[in-house]
Amino acid sequence: MNHHYEIEHLNLKSWAEEDRPREKLLIKGKAALSDAELLGIQIGSGIKNMTAVELGRLILQSVNNDLNQLARLSVKDLSKFKGIGEAKAITIVSALELGRRRRTAETPERLRITASSDAYELLKPHLMDLPHEEFWVILLNRANQVMKCERISSGGVSGTLADPKMIFKVALEHLCSAIILAHNHPSGSLSPSKADKDLTKKLREAGIYLDVPVLDHIIFTDNGFLSFADEGLM
Repeated sequence: MNHHYEIEHLNLKSWAEEDRPREKLLIKGKAALSDAELLGIQIGSGIKNMTAVELGRLILQSVNNDLNQLARLSVKDLSKFKGIGEAKAITIVSALELGRRRRTAETPERLRITASSDAYELLKPHLMDLPHEEFWVILLNRANQVMKCERISSGGVSGTLADPKMIFKVALEHLCSAIILAHNHPSGSLSPSKADKDLTKKLREAGIYLDVPVLDHIIFTDNGFLSFADEGLM
């Protein structure tokens, strides 16, 4: 990642205004602040010839002003920027993680799954922005209401292992009536691999035997999803 960006420095008057994002938040409210100003508050202090807000703007420029891309940066990634030490990087990562957890907390406990898009939206707080693969299962009651979302495994960038015994152990322990499988593709590809198809077939057959039907398998990406059920792959 190239971190050498040319930005236009502010004049002294506007610089002084932008160097006080905390005061602006108190006077005008949090919604009045730009992303760069909010990030500047997390950064705290600037460096020579650059305010904290300008530094925040520089970081945002490096990810095309996309907060989802920003959330994918690690402490190590952020520490590459001049003026961002480990402590400031940790503060930024922590703030973004709180935002992600807020989305999780807002998920209705008894959401009813009526379409694959419902499952995708339910999975967003868990699988959005991940650089590695994870395998999850959604447990449903007889009314197709969500009982629980459970992570089965977490792997590296090249794939993750889904153990059928573990999947159905979780399902049977919670006495659920059906399950939906899900895993993410950090690459953004929506094409199921042969391994994805084979695993889905194996789990679907096991679900019939155990009377816990597998209703769908969702391949999750940050920009969309593929439903095995919608595509006739179940």
